[in-house]
Amino acid sequence: MTTNYRHNLPQLKGGAFLTDGGMETTLIFHEGADLPHFASFVLLATQEGRQQTAAYYRRYLEIAARHGSGFILDTPTWRANADWGAKLGYSTEALRAANDDAIELLTELRAHYQRPGAPIVISGTIGPRGDGYKAGRMTADEAEAYHAEQIESFAGTDADMVTAFTLTNVDEAIGIARAAKRLAMPCAISFTVETDGKLITGGTLKQAIEAVDAATGNYPHYYMINCAHPSHFAEAVDSGEDWLKRIGGIRANASMMSHAELDECETLDDGDPADLGRRYRELTRQMPHVRVLGGCCGTDHRHIAAICEACLPETKLSA
Repeated sequence: MTTNYRHNLPQLKGGAFLTDGGMETTLIFHEGADLPHFASFVLLATQEGRQQTAAYYRRYLEIAARHGSGFILDTPTWRANADWGAKLGYSTEALRAANDDAIELLTELRAHYQRPGAPIVISGTIGPRGDGYKAGRMTADEAEAYHAEQIESFAGTDADMVTAFTLTNVDEAIGIARAAKRLAMPCAISFTVETDGKLITGGTLKQAIEAVDAATGNYPHYYMINCAHPSHFAEAVDSGEDWLKRIGGIRANASMMSHAELDECETLDDGDPADLGRRYRELTRQMPHVRVLGGCCGTDHRHIAAICEACLPETKLSA
């Protein structure tokens, strides 16, 4: 097995790195895919689903290729952990196979699209044990033991790192970071916030990041914000304080709706791609160290293209 970037993550050195948009919302609302429990990894079980997943990623990789940017390929494994796997009828062995297969698919895509000066990083996606819109109830030790299984699976593949998305509480983030550290996997931690810019548990982004850093010896290679509209957290990241330098990526929602409203919504709110691009431009002006730019719920290739048009002239550096 050969990994290209596990010990030398290129996004830490500079340059712009795109990611995809809201995979699950795109596949469900635009392509009519059946994703039980919002689990996109189930598509890998069939050849047709695997081809659909590959086609989804190609749209974004081609945007990155046109702009000469790097790319973070995040696996479709947000739900591929033990509790959600059980609800989907997956055994421990089947889950490991699904995680492995996701890396294999992305490795094939990287081999086709990677070009000199535009690195493609493969990241194993980790989701919360519970609902991404609700507060979890695990201690840091419980979270470490729980998530280590999926991280260990990624560690045995060509994954360069792991990224935990849509985290709502500090203890789960600490546990994931500790497990990644123990298994020698680079990691990023991505929190989601409510419309007031705070975690659902009430803490601020600053408090959450500083607490995880204190508990893990600053192990996360960077932090991200995902699954919230920029208007929900723009004020929280406008202080210019040093802790903001730990935020390395943004994957925002297209919709200004709250998580509670999104949960009840039966149609897709895909917002305004151009407006989202302008908001990203303001965020990257406030935080010029942010390198990873992508989307979350409601976003698709149109939004990522708009973010490129708004931000890459200012954020792109020589890789």
